[in-house]
Amino acid sequence: MSFKTTFEQYDWDTLEKEIYAVTTAEVAQILQKEKIGLEDFKALISPAAKPFLEQMAQRSNQLTKKRFGNTMQMYIPMYLSNECQNICTYCGFSMTNKIPRKTLTDAEILKEVSKIKSLGYDHILLVTGEANKTVGVSYIKHAIELIKNNFSNISMEVQPLDQEEYETLVAAGLYAVLVYQETYHEATYKVHHPKGKKSNFQYRLDTPDRLGKAGIHKIGIGALFGLEDWRVDSFYTALHLRYLQKTYWKTKYSISFPRLRPFEGDVAPKVEMTDSDLVQLICAYRLLDEDVELSMSTRESEKFRDHIIHLGITSISAESKTNPGGYSVEPQSLEQFEISDERSTAEIKAMIQSQGYEVVFKDWDKAYS
Repeated sequence: MSFKTTFEQYDWDTLEKEIYAVTTAEVAQILQKEKIGLEDFKALISPAAKPFLEQMAQRSNQLTKKRFGNTMQMYIPMYLSNECQNICTYCGFSMTNKIPRKTLTDAEILKEVSKIKSLGYDHILLVTGEANKTVGVSYIKHAIELIKNNFSNISMEVQPLDQEEYETLVAAGLYAVLVYQETYHEATYKVHHPKGKKSNFQYRLDTPDRLGKAGIHKIGIGALFGLEDWRVDSFYTALHLRYLQKTYWKTKYSISFPRLRPFEGDVAPKVEMTDSDLVQLICAYRLLDEDVELSMSTRESEKFRDHIIHLGITSISAESKTNPGGYSVEPQSLEQFEISDERSTAEIKAMIQSQGYEVVFKDWDKAYS
């Protein structure tokens, strides 16, 4: 059993035509519904929904407060390595980029942890390039065991693994895994991932299934906006979410919204996603699902992040460094991508509180597990 069966029931071109054929009258009718379904979601992400953005935003705000209250979770990534065996056209860590490679030692990891803890964080996102030999399961497991007493929760965003490998990491203390399909358009996916294990579209597509079977507490999914039409990719993400929720109902889910950012090598977005488009999408996801966590990274600008607080987002990063050792060890090494919002944790915390929200620095407490 995997998402593949569901995925193959849909056709990209057909979905694209259906989304762009939606009328404003259909959107108005759907917004009268108390419960929004997947078919309705197509309308809410269509161009026809643009005139209803304020109505969608107000409803999104109400649903988010109903489920999450006036709280905003803050998180921070810690990059362990920029070594990678893949070629990805949009990533600074791509194997073809001639950059200094670095993998943190135990001492360097603990130095990074000390800095991150001083900022107030009680949960952490571990990130690496995709290099099985250098930063494989044994390295990741050791890193989790090395730092787990410092955090209530440990999440990771690394190369897709086998089910048994995930089970090993869950037993070691792993709480959540973020794994983005990048794009659900298989032909476009292959263009941007020509070499390395990541070039296997189907293996990556099945990763959340392996995570669900391994008993992970939370799974994060999403697409990288700019590689393909964001509307169709977002429908497939919503389809994937619904499948996972029904199949692995004990697991929590989150969705992220990364847009292409400048990096070493640079790839221009194939399809532009405007700020207004992104607001529309965030609100559409909230109307579809009031329980799913929606996350916003420092890829976005200060102004955009300040205004998105009330519109459905439940977690936000701050002071992010996208290079290994960026917080304390090697601040000048190459970043995976450029961040846009460079404010400190304290500044982001103050901004959130000024809008009437309480800041939470961890996902959940071990006392409740």
